[in-house]
Amino acid sequence: MARFLPLILLALIPAAIVAALAGAAVTGRSLALPQFGRGYVLRVELPVSDAGVPLPEIAGQGSGADEDLPLVVIDAGHGGHDPGASSAGLQEKDLVLRLARALRDRLIEQGDVRVALTRDEDRYLLHAERYEIARRLGADLFVSIHADSAGEATEVEGASIYTLSESASSEAAARYAERENRSDRINGQEISGHSDAVNTILVELSQRRTQAESAEFASLIQREGEGTIRFHPQPRRSAALKVLRAPDVPSVLYESGFITNSEEAQRLASPEGRARFAEVMARAIRIYFVRQREDLLEQPPVTIEPASDADTGEG
Repeated sequence: MARFLPLILLALIPAAIVAALAGAAVTGRSLALPQFGRGYVLRVELPVSDAGVPLPEIAGQGSGADEDLPLVVIDAGHGGHDPGASSAGLQEKDLVLRLARALRDRLIEQGDVRVALTRDEDRYLLHAERYEIARRLGADLFVSIHADSAGEATEVEGASIYTLSESASSEAAARYAERENRSDRINGQEISGHSDAVNTILVELSQRRTQAESAEFASLIQREGEGTIRFHPQPRRSAALKVLRAPDVPSVLYESGFITNSEEAQRLASPEGRARFAEVMARAIRIYFVRQREDLLEQPPVTIEPASDADTGEG
C-alpha cells in the first residue's frame, strides 16, 4: 500500500484544488493557488534566425564568381519523409534526384551556364524553401523535376510540363496541384506557414511577366523533346502549384513520366533514359537563354533628352 501512496496523492491533488476553487467562488473569498511546480520552469530566449535553409553550391564555368553567366536552379521533388509516388521498388524522390544530377552534369559539361541543386541528398524541403533558394541565389530559371502517378492505371505514360496558373487548366491539373501542395503538411497539419495570397500589385505584375517566360521555356522543352521523349497526350498544363510561386524567377515543373508505368519507370531510371532527358532539357535551357539574350539586345536603348531653357525656367 505504501508504494502506491504517492500515486494516490497525485490523483487527489487536482480534485482538492478544484474543490477549493469552487468553495472560494461560493463564499466570494480569494484563494491563493498553491505553488506546485512553480519556480522550477526555466525559460530561455532562443535566438531567432531568418537566414532560411543553407544555400547550395553553384557549379559551372567560373561558378559563383562568374555572375554574368545565367544561373539554373534544379529542384528534385520530394525527399526525406516524403517519398512521393512509388511503384515496383522505385521511389519518386530517388528517381528525380538522379535525373536532377544528370541534368546538372550535362549543363556543366555543356558550359555557358551555372547550375545549383536545391537538394543533392535525401532531405525534405518545403515548397517555399525550394523556390526561395532560387530567389536568394538570383536564379534566372527554376526547374522542378517530378514523376507522376496514375494509381491503378498502369498503362498511362508520358511526360508533361506544368507552369503556374491561379486557375487550374483542367480538373486533372487541379487534383494534381492539391496532391502536390499537401506534401507541405504532416498528419494533415499545414507546416509551411506560407500564404498563397498574392497581395500586392507589383508582385502580380512581376508574376505575369515571369509566367510568360515560363510558358516560353515550356514550349522549348516540348519542341526539343519531340522524337526523343514520350510526352503525355496533353503535355502542356498549368496549375496552382506552390513550388512555382516565385514571382520573379521563370519556373516550370517537369513531370518526367509515370512511375506507376513499370516500363516507363525503368526507362527513366536507366542511364540511357537519364541521358536522353538531360540532353533534351539542357538543349532547351541553352536555347531559352540565347533567346533571352537576343531579346535584351534588341531592346532600344533608353535616351534622355537634354532639358531646354523653357523646361528649366532659365533664359
